Amino acid sequence: MKIERITDLERQYAIESLNGQFETHNNYKFVVRLEKAFAEKIGTKHAVGFVNGTATLHTALEAAGVTAGDEVIVPPLTMSSTCFAVLMANAIPVFADIEEDTFLISAKEIENRITEKTKAVIVVSLFGLMPDMDAVMDVARRHRLVVIEDDAQCFMGSYKGHMAGTIGDMASFSFQASKHLTSGEGGIVTTDSDEYGLNLRRFSGLGYGSISTKKARISKDDIQDPLYERHYSLGWNYRMSDVVGAVALAQTERMDELCSCRMEAGKIIEAAMSGCEWLIPQHTPQECVHAYWTAAARIVNPSVDWYTFRRKFMELGGDGIYAAWKLNYLEPAFRNKNFMGREIFFEGYTYQEGLCPVAEKIQPQLLQFKTNYWDTDEAIQQAEILKKTIKYFES
Repeated sequence: MKIERITDLERQYAIESLNGQFETHNNYKFVVRLEKAFAEKIGTKHAVGFVNGTATLHTALEAAGVTAGDEVIVPPLTMSSTCFAVLMANAIPVFADIEEDTFLISAKEIENRITEKTKAVIVVSLFGLMPDMDAVMDVARRHRLVVIEDDAQCFMGSYKGHMAGTIGDMASFSFQASKHLTSGEGGIVTTDSDEYGLNLRRFSGLGYGSISTKKARISKDDIQDPLYERHYSLGWNYRMSDVVGAVALAQTERMDELCSCRMEAGKIIEAAMSGCEWLIPQHTPQECVHAYWTAAARIVNPSVDWYTFRRKFMELGGDGIYAAWKLNYLEPAFRNKNFMGREIFFEGYTYQEGLCPVAEKIQPQLLQFKTNYWDTDEAIQQAEILKKTIKYFES
């Protein structure tokens, strides 16, 4: 398989948007088309476009009714936006440990972290693999918690036949440059709830009262009315721009080929690890379809450290290997509670080693192999280099 990541379709839509001169009657047409197309493709009632994939999570928390001092359960092993969004909502991130084989948040550990202050859970489809959503939703429903899927890395992944973005109460996707679909930046939230859909729209659009799940902008008649009451609530200016929406629409229309190419690359890279006892890929349960944002594995060879393996892989022609993020609660911002004034909510909370022992064990071992090869032959070449690297250390 060989495809272009950006094609004439993206260019055509972007030019059409620019040719509209951003005039009021032309602006936002592509975002509207994107939201409709994305909701139909994922299989949800609503989709709301955003400026990026962190604003999506922040707004989803606000839409769910998370308020100052509430607790939100999150995994420690993921990009920082997940827990930063909780801080942005003036809430408290509570970290639940992960499963050793899938690297994903554990439903059992979620339940162990629930208190009377817990309001929501954000589950992350890490590296492109969805968590055990039946178990997560069972815990959430019994404790009346809102579940937000962070599917930034999981376009077209699925769990028991249900596509990512359709199981939780809301789901966040990112169009950042490294993702399966990209418009350089941008994000989108899906939901089947009319209430959450309206909240998402209103909170992302400065709290305007006359907007709705299907109407993202106030009208010219509204603006020109001196008695018009604009703001029904506090809100943020998180709306997606039309030119970003134009590119994201084209990518959404090409979602099948873009995701299929990346999934194929991931499987090729992962197959190269077959038979190696000390390079352990992320376990994909039978009921899941992995989207392969990256092909992740643990290195557990006591004779070969992470840096030595990566160095040899690159010496043999490999494109490089990404590390996993340092666990969020071990970052300086959490160690020092440098939360820009939000420290007042954190009395009695401590972030230190020992909080999530499984994640602490696994994080330093994780290797992330690239999958963003739009020519399958390149993935095959990288897989051969990976095999040579493994053989080098086994000889």
